[in-house]
Amino acid sequence: MHVIWYKISMASIKITAFVFFLLLPGLPAFSQTDQDPLQSFHIGRNLERQGRMDEAILYYNEAIRISYNMIHLNTANRDSFTALVWSLQRLQRYPEVIAWGTRGLDLFADEYRIVHTMGAAYFFLNNHDESLRFMQRYVHSLPRGAQASVAYFFIGEIFRLRRQFHRADIAYSTAVHLEPNAALWWFRLGTVREAVGDYLHAINAYERALALNPNHQQAREGLIRSQRLAGLGN
Repeated sequence: MHVIWYKISMASIKITAFVFFLLLPGLPAFSQTDQDPLQSFHIGRNLERQGRMDEAILYYNEAIRISYNMIHLNTANRDSFTALVWSLQRLQRYPEVIAWGTRGLDLFADEYRIVHTMGAAYFFLNNHDESLRFMQRYVHSLPRGAQASVAYFFIGEIFRLRRQFHRADIAYSTAVHLEPNAALWWFRLGTVREAVGDYLHAINAYERALALNPNHQQAREGLIRSQRLAGLGN
């Protein structure tokens, strides 16, 4: 009887110690997100925003693991594939984003979170034709979607790199209309306006960039240059 009681007590101690270990600060309590890959992703994303990338990577990998498991068990849904491609994207595993995103869209053709993510992945892989196709697919379907401003920015980037500056101006202008607080986007808008000699509007864009980020040296140089070319310099 004493032996049985001893074994039960030791088992209780081990369970208590294990639970205590899981709840220690700074350790990811993956059991809390075991069947929710999106929750794991969002925890990772919040950690990344705080500069805690090592911890964020743990959660991204956990989101990937959960998603893989759900796909293997044929229980995957839209969120599973979305969490998977989002996490792979944050880890810069772009070819895998394309592979799994394609599979996800085969099942959920109107899952535009995946469409947008694939557009970004193609951009980072320097496949601008496919990136443009996916980003345009997103904005045509969801012109005011959650990621529409980012999609328009990528479209602007592609047109800028192709030296199609008027088209880039339209895309960047739409991006800053939807999200006016991104200094980089205003700076890019200034560069394409300056490139076609539209100096007064370039000045406005550079000034908006500097209002958001006074330390943006390239925007300051662009402003001074455009003012001089417009005949407004000292």
